[in-house]
Amino acid sequence: MPYEWSPAPPHDAPDWQLSLWPYRSLLRKDFVLFIGATIALVTLPLITVLGTAVLWGLLPFFAMMVAGLWYALNVSYRRGEVLEELTVNDTTAHLTRHNPKGPTQEWEANRYWVTVHLHPKGGPVENYITLRGGDREVEIGAFLDAAERLALYDDLKRALRV
Repeated sequence: MPYEWSPAPPHDAPDWQLSLWPYRSLLRKDFVLFIGATIALVTLPLITVLGTAVLWGLLPFFAMMVAGLWYALNVSYRRGEVLEELTVNDTTAHLTRHNPKGPTQEWEANRYWVTVHLHPKGGPVENYITLRGGDREVEIGAFLDAAERLALYDDLKRALRV
């Protein structure tokens, strides 16, 4: 699961923290291996045209393909650098969202009044989770997949009851 409790559940203590981040199917170290393997596979056919003028005609397209792939994967990584941290103590619940671009968003409410809501079909994503407390309602974990949001919803309901 792309989230972590600290301390780990069950939460007997009133103070805990939840950190959430998007799932990464391609880690940074694997990114280098992927680019290297792609270059190796694409250069194999170029071996047949070594020493000819055709190589110089194909080389710019090869370079543009590798640069485009590199750029697209880097953009994907930057967009996925979201971190949400929900810190709960005996009196307050504080949610901080660190966005890859733009300001950090924060929300705070009295722990006693915080409720967790699941919107199975009504939100921008399936099984949309919101926290309501004070005068605002905020989303949490919108970047998780539907099954992960369901598990998170159950965990949050249990954790906020203590």
